[in-house]
Parts: sequence; structure tokens; C-alpha cells
Amino acid sequence: MLIQLGLKKVGIIPCNGEEICEGTITRFASRKVLDELRSGRTVTICLPLFTAGGTEERNFATVFPTITVDGCDKRCSQKSTERLSGKPVHSIVVSDVLKKCGIKTPSSRRRLTEKDQQAVDAVAEEIAKRVDEIQEGKV
Repeated sequence: MLIQLGLKKVGIIPCNGEEICEGTITRFASRKVLDELRSGRTVTICLPLFTAGGTEERNFATVFPTITVDGCDKRCSQKSTERLSGKPVHSIVVSDVLKKCGIKTPSSRRRLTEKDQQAVDAVAEEIAKRVDEIQEGKV
């Protein structure tokens, strides 16, 4: 249906950074976009499966536009995507988004508080904005 309307699904590739709070935010924010903000218009791609040789994931990322979401400036998701399937249309770094929005990094990587939800929401909104740009042909 999306392709019939001229809209391609967009792949979101969050980092796996479980050792930092920002990695947790990448996964929560990506899931929010997938389930709520741009439901039916996006898919998520599992970075560990992607890097381990997941054929379907790599094929999707080669054919469809992607957005990488990294917790930190190491940009593991972006670099892996570039190496294995091509340059993502957008690359988002959580720490940059939080700084731009004046949001403090959560202190726990395991349990996000209600206040920490602001960080998830800010990153999710940034991802959704980039999805719209792609699907509206602005990039």
C-alpha cells in the first residue's frame, strides 16, 4: 500500500549500545516510532543480526532508505550500515539530540523514569521527522 502511494517504508537501525543510557534510548525511541508515531511506515532492523549476516536485513537496507540511530559518537550503527549496505539517508546521534533539546542524559540504562521519557520522546520525534522528510522526497 505504501509503495502504491509512492511512499517507501523506511528502515530504522538503532544501535545495540546496552552499556550506555543513550543506547537504551535508541531502542525505546525507535520502537515508539515503529508502533505509534509512524506505524506502518517504518520497520526496525536488528543491528546484531544485520552485522552477523542477516540476508533479509541487508537486502532491505540496500533497497529501502534507512535511518541509523546511535547512542554515542562512535556511530556503530551508521558505520556498520555504510559498510554492509550503503550510506543511510539520515544518521541520528542520541547524545546530540539531547544536547540540542537541553535534556539531561538519564542516569540509569536499565530503568527509565517518567522524566527520562522526555529523552525518548525527543529522539522519537527526531526520527519521525526524518521519516517524513524521506517519504515526502525532501532528501
